[in-house]
Amino acid sequence: MNKPNFGLSFEFFPPKTAEQKAALLATQTKLRALSPEFFSVTFGAGGSTIGATAETVLELNTHDTPKVIPHLSCMGGTPDEIKALLQQYIDNGITEILALRGDVPSGMGSVGYFRYANELIEFIHKTYPGVFKITVGCYPEVHPETLTFETEIKYFKQKVDAGVDRAITQFFFNPDAYFNFVEHCEKAGIETPITPGIMPITNFANINRFCGFCGTDMPRWLKYKLQSYGDDRRSMQQFGTEFTIKLCQQLLDQGVPGIHFYTLNRSKATLDVVKGLS
Repeated sequence: MNKPNFGLSFEFFPPKTAEQKAALLATQTKLRALSPEFFSVTFGAGGSTIGATAETVLELNTHDTPKVIPHLSCMGGTPDEIKALLQQYIDNGITEILALRGDVPSGMGSVGYFRYANELIEFIHKTYPGVFKITVGCYPEVHPETLTFETEIKYFKQKVDAGVDRAITQFFFNPDAYFNFVEHCEKAGIETPITPGIMPITNFANINRFCGFCGTDMPRWLKYKLQSYGDDRRSMQQFGTEFTIKLCQQLLDQGVPGIHFYTLNRSKATLDVVKGLS
């Protein structure tokens, strides 16, 4: 496949088993061939994968390209523990971080030492001034815990003002949600590039569950269409690929900074979408 003429990046999660590690190895090898700008590696709820995240990041970083951006959440430990992790990344030539508040696991009463992502960002810049570039997440359709769209913009601006270089959205299915969010950000004086995050559709039950976690709105027509395939997974995936290609093309036609794919450590669906766009 030829290198796409638009910016690409891919998100992975830290594998837990030998089978998952083998799957990620195969996936990153295939996606690396597309010359992406970066790989990112997630950070489990409550910091549950802190060791596995660092291990996965360092393994991916053994290649010259692309650069690897670790996720780091407010629940990544004490300031000293976070400082030690950041130093480990510096020692291995990793100087970009995707800073998040992070999800609070069920049963945990509160977040960690830092309450919000802007506090974590400020700590990173204060501890290692001028060293790290920061990426953050944002929610075009509003974070599940945010009460209004206006407060969503307000909280996002707090993160941006703390010093960030890039933002990546939660996945969505409606391009108007992205464009509306960007328009309101521009009116609020936010100039940070906002890259759309896209999750290819491969399994209705899984993606419907993710929508519930993330506050993503799945249009009713799309939900009914996916449900109509029943056990015919191949046909559903074919439709999902066609839908995702159209979604990405609409975004690219309007000059988005690139596309960030949530891969779930699998390559086929993402490769099919990129091939359709190329």
